Amino acid sequence: MRPILELLPEELPGEGYRRAQIAHWLYARGALDFAEMTDLPKGMREALSKEWRISEFALVEAYPSRDGSVKYLFTLLDGKKTEAVYMPYPNRKTVCLSSMVGCPAGCTFCATGALGFGRNLTAAEILAQILAIAHHQGISPREIRNVVLMGMGEPLLNLGNVLKAIRTMLHPKGLAMSPRRITLSTVGIPKGIYRLAEEDLGVRLALSLHAPDDETRRKIIPTAQRYPVAEILEAVRHYYAKTKRRVTFEYTLLKGLNDHPWQARLLAKLLKGLSAHVNLIPFNPWEGAPVVGTPKAGILAFAEELKRLGVPTSIRWSRGRDVGAACGQLALKTPTSLTFTPLLEDAGR
Repeated sequence: MRPILELLPEELPGEGYRRAQIAHWLYARGALDFAEMTDLPKGMREALSKEWRISEFALVEAYPSRDGSVKYLFTLLDGKKTEAVYMPYPNRKTVCLSSMVGCPAGCTFCATGALGFGRNLTAAEILAQILAIAHHQGISPREIRNVVLMGMGEPLLNLGNVLKAIRTMLHPKGLAMSPRRITLSTVGIPKGIYRLAEEDLGVRLALSLHAPDDETRRKIIPTAQRYPVAEILEAVRHYYAKTKRRVTFEYTLLKGLNDHPWQARLLAKLLKGLSAHVNLIPFNPWEGAPVVGTPKAGILAFAEELKRLGVPTSIRWSRGRDVGAACGQLALKTPTSLTFTPLLEDAGR
């Protein structure tokens, strides 16, 4: 059976208003079974079930955190696994999505990188994360208004499928999201940044910089051997010039490695003239990590130095640490507390 989530709303099976009905059931009602689409003729529902599938998962496991966030572990139809995180806030519902099984970037502070690269996710598998989370939470997929592509994987190394998924997120008959509420995070693949700028979808860009100098960055991010900071920032400046979208710079503070005052000053110098915001991220520990985080006092001092130099800065205290759902912790681990939602035996529904 073919994955129906690979299709844009105007490409869905049927004629005219039937396509609109199917899109409404998928993206507004969150149907995971064609039998639910009761305003379609019975024969059409049966035909759809024979040719198409909605779900991309054999199993969905949910691990609730004490802070209200939920880590989801998805078993794909080929048996491989990936993860996403649901983060409810008083005024919005956010999901952190994966674009790959594992990740080839290999960042030293990130548990996902330690897994290595499995494979790219399809556009359907990316979108299916939203639908599965909404189903488990008992909400419409369109109630999820914020998406961050910061889970497993490097989105710019799977850009074709990521862009395809984003187009359905933005489509008025799809998830009808605002581009300002979709953020794509990258370790810095210049070619991908240039392409993202040319696509001009209006989404936000976040750069995982983590060090302002090449020597330090190479110790943290293996891909930095190929892409120096200057080359990445040239691409980011092009992105800003083309889109006029402020760029977020993510910076995980690691004790004795990238948390020195001179590095804060160099970072401020690099960002001069660029509409940028720095997110300082405390290191979230994981078993076997080769690095340790900067203590809270050091994080606050680094933030104050950036602010003194005129750089808009915030500290992103992560959610979901107790279930391995925080930034840098996604590693297909299964905490002790578990609820799970197995899908129907008929994977075509």
